[in-house]
Amino acid sequence: MPWRAGLTVADVLRERQFVFPLLVVSIDGVHVPRDAFATTAVPERAVVLVLHLMSGG
Repeated sequence: MPWRAGLTVADVLRERQFVFPLLVVSIDGVHVPRDAFATTAVPERAVVLVLHLMSGG
């Protein structure tokens, strides 16, 4: 997705339609806590990794 000034993790999740409730996010290999999604800026050219946690039985 195109980067823009002020882009946050929450913006990325919303715009890329990640709606699964259990997500783990890292930016350039650094974990981003869930309570920081709305305030953590995504730097230009950053690698954002989003993992869906799943369980089963």
